[in-house]
Amino acid sequence: MKIAVVGTGYVGLVTGAVFADGGHTVICADINEKKIELLKKGIMPIYEEGLSDLVAKNVCEKRLSFTTNVGKAVKDSNVVFIVVGTPSNQSGSADLSAVWVVAKTIADNLNGYKIIVTKSTVPVGTNERIKQIIKDNLKGRAKFDVVSNPEFLREGTAIFDANNVDRVVLGSDSKSALSKIASLYTHLNVPILKSDFRSAELIKYASNAFLATKISFINEIARICDRAKADVKTVADGMGYDKRIVRSFLNSGIGYGGSCFPKDVEALYRTSSDQEYDFRLLRGVMDVNERQKYFYVEKIVNFFEGNLSGKTLACLGTAFKNNTDDIRKSVAIEVIKILRGEGAKIRVFDPAALENAKAELGNDVIYYAKDAYDAIEGVDGICILTEWREFAELDFEKIRKVVKGRVLFDGRNIFDPKTVEKLGFKYFGIGRGLL
Repeated sequence: MKIAVVGTGYVGLVTGAVFADGGHTVICADINEKKIELLKKGIMPIYEEGLSDLVAKNVCEKRLSFTTNVGKAVKDSNVVFIVVGTPSNQSGSADLSAVWVVAKTIADNLNGYKIIVTKSTVPVGTNERIKQIIKDNLKGRAKFDVVSNPEFLREGTAIFDANNVDRVVLGSDSKSALSKIASLYTHLNVPILKSDFRSAELIKYASNAFLATKISFINEIARICDRAKADVKTVADGMGYDKRIVRSFLNSGIGYGGSCFPKDVEALYRTSSDQEYDFRLLRGVMDVNERQKYFYVEKIVNFFEGNLSGKTLACLGTAFKNNTDDIRKSVAIEVIKILRGEGAKIRVFDPAALENAKAELGNDVIYYAKDAYDAIEGVDGICILTEWREFAELDFEKIRKVVKGRVLFDGRNIFDPKTVEKLGFKYFGIGRGLL
């Protein structure tokens, strides 16, 4: 198939590269000239493990190319994927302005039958409006169909996820279009759910909101564990053995972040409001997540007797999760801002997201370290804000020689409290039985 992928963010670029690797001819289009120039030079604008090699391989084999000419990409393809950003606006609902622009561009360049596939995360009713926009702006009589195909990729493991999905969700009012798009995924040997537009749209939001609910739930359990002198990791393990619950997304910490969960939970809540329904459970999920970072900061402030002025803290991690350079809605960044506001001097390191963090945090008061040990040198306390593997493998014998204060605030519960304390450090985790 000849495929156009409009949008070269995390999802768009991975989607295009994976389809090309599957033997399809793919052109990735984006109006961001700088990003396309980088891609043409083989430079990835995002950090995603394995992506650079996958892109290089398929460009070399002439199955993958890049352009800023969205209209030409549409004309030269049989299937057009819309994979542009849908960030939250001030009201909490999804900003669909980029989707509408792409729909209009498709209408202007439709030169024959095509299937328009929406992979962007969009609220209920969006695909119907995309279809109407294209109809209203058609220059000729070309026919088309629209399919909703929400993505379920995780940053940091996106290529693996694209090739190892649990299910494929498709929604459309055209059975033939559903069958044609389903053929792109049959090699995966997973369930392919074919539905109407609105059910497919809601599946993505419902899935992410449910996972966010698990995170907020275990964070509430963590607060009880601290007070009851129990260990939340043990509690989560015990819960996870139940096949109805499973262990994933039961890791307590400083709260969920990133480009998906906060946005999608807010958008689903807005959708419920639009349907004149008060989704009270979801309100609680958002409230717990908002308060969680302050719960963590309170541990730090209390340890230093209510005053961080003059204290220097090493903040390890700025990305919203490990194996990515994405700092969008990163709770790590928010914690750093709060600590800085409390008067602390900050030394920061992240293996992949440091440059993005600099753009967000600026250079005032913050020292950007060359590695984790550089960040730790001379500090009064160490804060773990992102669960990078290299942080879990830190050499505490080496750390002991360079720190001023031997205290670890483990915001991601990546260490064993007893092990850390045997090495001479005071340990504070999230729900590890210590206030």
